[in-house]
Amino acid sequence: MFVRTASDRDIAAIRALLAETWHAACDAIYGAERIDRTIALWCSPEKLKARIERPDAEFLVADDGKRIGGVAYAESADHGVSIDLEQLHVAPDLQGRGIGGMLLDEVMESFPEARAVRVEVAEANKRAVAFYMANGFVQIGRADNRGPAQSGVASLLLERPLIA
Repeated sequence: MFVRTASDRDIAAIRALLAETWHAACDAIYGAERIDRTIALWCSPEKLKARIERPDAEFLVADDGKRIGGVAYAESADHGVSIDLEQLHVAPDLQGRGIGGMLLDEVMESFPEARAVRVEVAEANKRAVAFYMANGFVQIGRADNRGPAQSGVASLLLERPLIA
């Protein structure tokens, strides 16, 4: 796998990968119907295209020439001082092979002025929490209602300082 910037031609594959990974990781947390609604809301081709084109953000894919095995999306925050990692997903059959770490490294390198990277993750998503903790993140906060509409799902706010 190599990491590159996503393009419009990747939208269908990105959407499929997000659907696969969200269902694998989150059906037990949120329920499959809720995940389907989230995918419909957040992953329309138009919304993915807007993220790809956003100037203060980076949308990356891990690609082996045959398939996209991972995606990461991050935005500059706090006037460039920090990075908000909005998405980092690796296909379930490819997890544990270093792809998530490659994507995370590239996200951090894409924002050289940033001093920290933050991510919010469902507390019940133990595998994701363990990944971030193993990659230098520490818990800086917790919320009982992750996301919009008072979800009732607890989340952790994690942060990793970046070396200047």
